[in-house]
Amino acid sequence: MSVGKFAYASNSNRFLAAPELAQQAFAVVGVPFDGAVTNRPGARFGPQDIRRASLMLCDGIHPHFNVTPLGLLGDGYDMALPNASPLVEVRQQIQTQAAALMARHHCVFLGGDHSVTLPLLRAAKTQFGELALIHFDAHCDTWIDHFGEPSGHGTWTYEAITEGLVSPQHTVQIGLRSSGERAAREYVQDQGGLIFTARQLRGLDGAALAPVVAQIRERIGSRPCYLTLDIDCLDPAFAPGTGTPEPGGMTSSQVLTLLEDLSALNLVGMDCVEVAPAYDHAELTSTAAATFVWTYLCGQVAKRF
Repeated sequence: MSVGKFAYASNSNRFLAAPELAQQAFAVVGVPFDGAVTNRPGARFGPQDIRRASLMLCDGIHPHFNVTPLGLLGDGYDMALPNASPLVEVRQQIQTQAAALMARHHCVFLGGDHSVTLPLLRAAKTQFGELALIHFDAHCDTWIDHFGEPSGHGTWTYEAITEGLVSPQHTVQIGLRSSGERAAREYVQDQGGLIFTARQLRGLDGAALAPVVAQIRERIGSRPCYLTLDIDCLDPAFAPGTGTPEPGGMTSSQVLTLLEDLSALNLVGMDCVEVAPAYDHAELTSTAAATFVWTYLCGQVAKRF
């Protein structure tokens, strides 16, 4: 099933060169919208570059999980979105298309700026009920407004909590480090959630991350959980191609460890957002994003065997 009308020339434009989406258990779908950015635009082109970077993963067999999503994965291409329309209308289109997909597939969405996560959560809430949330990001995204805009890529977490889409006590933010007033920076923690700042994670990797993983697993338990990964959770050395880079971030190794070790949670969907190819170098950012999505998919496939 193709969501939008993008006519790709060959399977080289599909994630892992997977077939077109039909009845497969897992779906990768692009959400090419960046109309809510506050700094550098260009994330609407992220999906195509993440797909292109995924082709270097060859047969897709993961060295930790020892599985591949190929055979269970279809690519639904990009959502057809009215990019020039008001944000509320674009979000309604995203929610409608995502709801239809989530009813049939375990979905991974490729952004797009982070404003697209709010309608994805609205669709997921309808399908799965109130959600737990794992949120990788340099930014808290809990501003009440962002540079005068009442809603955008910096407000969606606040909106998701106040709308009751996610349980604040079961919301976990990882990698935060940007400037911001305390009320926004620590909003999730003030609501009973967990925050692991980039500063707290400095120097931790591999087995040293086990206490972090244990806290997250204990907090979330068996609740349906959505995972959203803003590529700027990484330090710009690992991901320069993003709209709002923040020095002092996570390493690719840290993110991969957490994705691998949290795969046992009751994860119901994922998005990877804010890849802006125009600012990338040597495909560092798109390659990291493709590897994170592949790792997530393999972790979910492994639970089926």
